[in-house]
Amino acid sequence: MKKEEFYFDSRDGSSKIHAVRYLPEGKPVCILQIVHGMAEYVERYEEFADFLTQRGILVTGEDHLGHGLSLGEDQLYGYFCPHDPATVVVRDVHRLKKLTQQSFPDLPCYIMGHSMGSFILRCYLGRYGTGIDGAVIMGTGRQSGALLAAARAFLKLQGLFLGEKHVSPFVDRVIFGGYNRRIPDPQTSFDWLSRDGERVRRYVEDPKCGNVFTVNGFQTLLELIRRSQDGEYISRIPKDLPLLLIAGKEDPLGEYGAGVPAVGELYRRAGLKKVEVSMWDGCRHELLNEPEREKIMMTIYEWLRRQLAEKGR
Repeated sequence: MKKEEFYFDSRDGSSKIHAVRYLPEGKPVCILQIVHGMAEYVERYEEFADFLTQRGILVTGEDHLGHGLSLGEDQLYGYFCPHDPATVVVRDVHRLKKLTQQSFPDLPCYIMGHSMGSFILRCYLGRYGTGIDGAVIMGTGRQSGALLAAARAFLKLQGLFLGEKHVSPFVDRVIFGGYNRRIPDPQTSFDWLSRDGERVRRYVEDPKCGNVFTVNGFQTLLELIRRSQDGEYISRIPKDLPLLLIAGKEDPLGEYGAGVPAVGELYRRAGLKKVEVSMWDGCRHELLNEPEREKIMMTIYEWLRRQLAEKGR
C-alpha cells in the first residue's frame, strides 16, 4: 500500500489536523474512513489498513484535536478546544470525508468509529449521515442519563476551580478504575483493552497512548455520549443506512455484551432497517488487537463487500 500524510485546518479555527491516507494498488473500490478512540491515534490502525488495501479499499483517518500528531505546540494531550469541542471534532471528521471525496468522487464512502470514535461517529450519523453509504460502530456503549448528568456537573465544578486544562486523574479513575475487575491477575491497568499482552505492552509504552484527559477532554467525551443517545440525533439518521455494530463480549465499555445489542435495538426502534450486531466471545475492548483480529478484519471486510454488492459494484 501507499501511505500519504497531510494536514488540514481544524474547524476550531486555529489548529492543524494530521491525517493519513492508505492507497491500494490500482483503482479503489470504496473508502473506509477510521475515527479513532480516546488517548490513541489513527496510525495504530495501519495493520487493518494494510489488510483492506490488499483488497482494494482506500483507508483514511485523522488524529483528533489533542491526540497524536494533531497536538500543536504548548497543547495538552486530551484537550480539544475551548468552544463546543463535541461539535468541532465531528466537523473535523466531516472535513476529512469531504477532502477524500473531492479526490475520489465516484467511490462509496463508509466510516468506522472505535470507542470514543464510535460516539463521534454516532453523532456524525445524526448530522451528516445522508452523505455516506454505511457505518461500522466498534467498541461502543451506553450510559444512563442520570450518571451522565452527575459526571458533567462534577466536571463543571472542576473546571471552575481548576480550569478546563486541568488533567484529571481522579475522573479517570472513577470512569476506568473498575475496567480490569473481571480480569484475573492483570499485569497493567490497560489489560481490559486486549488479551494479547504484547499489544497491551505496546500501548502502555507508546507516549501517544493512554494519556489522562483534561477536564475539557472528559467534558467533550461525556457530551459526545449524551448526544449519541439523544433521540433527536437518532431520529435524523437515514432509515436505510447500513450499520454494523461490532464488539467483544468481555468489553467493559459495552457492559460485557449487554450494551451493544441494546444500542442496536435503540436504532431499530427508531426505524433503522439495516442494523447488524456482531458480538465476539472472549474479546475485550480493542477488537483489532485481539488474537482473533484477522477473523474480525475479515468480518468487517465481508460486510463492506455485501454493501458494495447491493450497489452493484
